[in-house]
Amino acid sequence: MDRNSIIGLSLIAVILGVGLYLSGPDEKQQARNKVIRDSLERVEKKKRAEEVVKIAKAKRIDDSVAKVQNVILNDSAKTVALNGKYRDFAPALNGAAESYKIENENLIAYVSNKGAQIEKVELKNYHRPGSKENLVLFEKDSTRFALQLFAYNDVQQYFTDEFYFKKINQSGNSLEMRLETAKPGSYIDFVYSINPGDYMVKSEIRFTNMQNILTPNENQMQLQWRMLFPSQEEHIVKERDAATVYYKQDINSPDKLGVRKDDEKTLTEADIKWVCFRQQFFNSTIIADKVFAKAGSVVKMGQRPQSDKIVGAASCELGIPYEHGASEKFQYRFYFGPNHYNTLKKYDLDLEEIIPTGWSIFSYINKWIVIPLFNGLSGLNMGIVILILTIIVKLLLLPIAYKTYMSSARMRLLKPEMDTINAKYEKNADPMKKQQEQMALYGKAGVSPFSGCIPLLLQFPLLIALFAFVPAAIELRQQGFLWASDLSTYDSIWTFGEVAVINTIYGDHISLFAMLMFASTIIYTYMNSSLMPQQGSTQMPGMKFMMYFMPVIFLAVMNSYAAGLSWYYFLANMFTFSQNWIMKKIVSDSKIRAELESNMKKPKKASGFAKRLEEMAKQRQQQANNNKRIR
Repeated sequence: MDRNSIIGLSLIAVILGVGLYLSGPDEKQQARNKVIRDSLERVEKKKRAEEVVKIAKAKRIDDSVAKVQNVILNDSAKTVALNGKYRDFAPALNGAAESYKIENENLIAYVSNKGAQIEKVELKNYHRPGSKENLVLFEKDSTRFALQLFAYNDVQQYFTDEFYFKKINQSGNSLEMRLETAKPGSYIDFVYSINPGDYMVKSEIRFTNMQNILTPNENQMQLQWRMLFPSQEEHIVKERDAATVYYKQDINSPDKLGVRKDDEKTLTEADIKWVCFRQQFFNSTIIADKVFAKAGSVVKMGQRPQSDKIVGAASCELGIPYEHGASEKFQYRFYFGPNHYNTLKKYDLDLEEIIPTGWSIFSYINKWIVIPLFNGLSGLNMGIVILILTIIVKLLLLPIAYKTYMSSARMRLLKPEMDTINAKYEKNADPMKKQQEQMALYGKAGVSPFSGCIPLLLQFPLLIALFAFVPAAIELRQQGFLWASDLSTYDSIWTFGEVAVINTIYGDHISLFAMLMFASTIIYTYMNSSLMPQQGSTQMPGMKFMMYFMPVIFLAVMNSYAAGLSWYYFLANMFTFSQNWIMKKIVSDSKIRAELESNMKKPKKASGFAKRLEEMAKQRQQQANNNKRIR
């Protein structure tokens, strides 16, 4: 490019630049242009934001649809799976929990539609200490009752408490629940009813056209029942001492599992008539109208000491027959009520055997004397009834008590002769020969040194019988007397709490009835010791210590035992004091002494016991002489 061209182009560029500058917008125009640009940018941003929201919303909708589709697919899969598992029972899987109740003047039984099981029982005539509400035997969260069903050639096993039953009929004190299946006309019914004034709930399981569903390989089903025992009394320790499982096999007497420990027994000896979950004063019992099959039947007791509201856990598994017929039923009953001897005995099922009345022959004292008296005088305060019982016992034993007193008086009046014998052998002690002379003296005087033991021996069975029965006697439950609020458990005038060692041996409280019993026993022991045939430490070493030590041991036991029993022991001692005082007033010592002197003048044939003592003395003397010769 030549010089002229370059100059020309440069001039054109300058002219264009000057023209553009002179024709451009002024400052106001620039401001207006900026406002327009900003507005356009805001509109654009809003448009982009709305687009983003629209896209996000669309995505959420798509996700929700996908989730719903997945739920539907999963539910469908579950439904298919459940239908595959439960098959004809699948229609009974769904339902809403409901509860129905049947009742009479004694109890209320609540029946759940889930499993048609009795889930709760209330006793109207009883209540917990300090409460006016009905006493609860068990609640739905602490019990399970279910029939195990084997179906489709044992391919599947079900339990009736998995299914919802329909209420078919409820009229008066009866209720009928039905487990329907997918097969028309095939179902299982559970039926419950209560008679007026009864503690029995009649029950029945009916099978209708179930033979094509339930397996033909099994001839019995298993009925499972388990329960946690709720605390119903003031002192749970006493409840744990009593809670256990009793059972009766058809050909055997009632038996029980261990107390305060886990225990289990498989019942194989014979078919089972009933199984009883027993607490201190109440029980829940299942009873077959005929029998439960022994095969596979188990009873179990487990303790739950870690809970301050649960006494223990019990369970049983019982076989019921099934013969695969078009229409079958199994009838049984529940007893929900008190451990009251006469109430249980009227059912003629040996249920009264769950009440501890004492071992063997001792039990008849309670059955023939104590229980009839408690029931016959039930309108009186039970402390007064125990007083009347004591009077009756003392009157029955009065002739023997009189003979005992006379024997003790004779031995007391032989003291001069006894002192002579003691002095004779004081320096050259020969216990065997000394005792031989004493027995010879008793024989001449017509005195028996052992006659004082007879009343104690006769009273001993009664004491043992009451020791077993009184803490379990529902007649004494919540029966107050004097300062005691409940004669069936211990009274406490002072609870001093946790003290090491003392709590283990004695307890955490002081029972006034036990203290009265202890004091009267010590006085009684002292009075008896003054009438013993010999004085001094040479007679039966340690005997005197034991006489005073035993009441101390008894105090430690009775301090936490039933106040009613301590009250009886105290009364028995007081009546004995009164009897002895009256007899001392009416019996003349001078006449007794004259009788003794007359007897000692008569020739007496040595007793067999005296002869044995004499023979033993001779052998001992001969042994001593032999020892001297050897030396």
